[in-house]
Amino acid sequence: MGNLAGKTLFISGASRGIGLAIALRAARDGANIVIAAKSGVANPKLPGTIHTAAAAVEEAGGKALALQVDIREETQVRAAAAQAAERFGGIDIVVNNASAIWLAGTADTPMKRYDLMHQVNTRGTFLVTQSCLPYLKQAANPHVLMLSPPPNLDPKWFAPHTAYTIAKYGMSLCVLGMSPEFAPLGIAVNALWPRTVIATAAIGMIEGVKAEHCRKPEIVADAAHVILTRPSRDYTGHFAIDETVLREAGVSDFETYAVQPGVPLLPDLFLD
Repeated sequence: MGNLAGKTLFISGASRGIGLAIALRAARDGANIVIAAKSGVANPKLPGTIHTAAAAVEEAGGKALALQVDIREETQVRAAAAQAAERFGGIDIVVNNASAIWLAGTADTPMKRYDLMHQVNTRGTFLVTQSCLPYLKQAANPHVLMLSPPPNLDPKWFAPHTAYTIAKYGMSLCVLGMSPEFAPLGIAVNALWPRTVIATAAIGMIEGVKAEHCRKPEIVADAAHVILTRPSRDYTGHFAIDETVLREAGVSDFETYAVQPGVPLLPDLFLD
């Protein structure tokens, strides 16, 4: 398996959850981690800030740069990308992890929530990638990874939460467009999605989901590590599933990823 030692990862929403898990996995290799997230101060409802994440990255063996960034704000994102490149000498990898969720029907989705999801998920992904693109062009093995699902046009994935589905699929459509666009530059663009629901703060948005029926964020982090260490010119345009990626990499024991081993797992959204 490859190694991310010395690589610089720009990760949106890396103060907690899957983003933090990806950061810590890369940090164990000795990577440089740019933690680009809004959480500058502690929130009693959501654990973790950019500062606690940076401390964890350093403890894991990486180098951290904590940047308070609202990815809806163009000037903040462009400044963060420039600051990251200046601090670490470039950007090798972009992980578009930041995402907003509101699982409700049309009548129960305030336009404020609709706008937030589209500004963070689709527009934020586009903006972060665009802002880091000049630095990715200079990298030896550049990757862009979206935490988004394979596009699935079955109406059952739209009807219960049309606004969220459109916003989340916007991230996936970026993969469809950017992967062939960036291929001549040698920049890989892929998506990664979990087979099962992951125990993060977002599960509170899914009615009836309990943590014991989920897997830990580390399964997504390990799968991301496999993807991000592949040659960028050989692996692009894929909508990968965490479990499939790890099975192909030789992993056979998935019980270690379960929050509560032996308990039935819930499949994630958008997967048949």
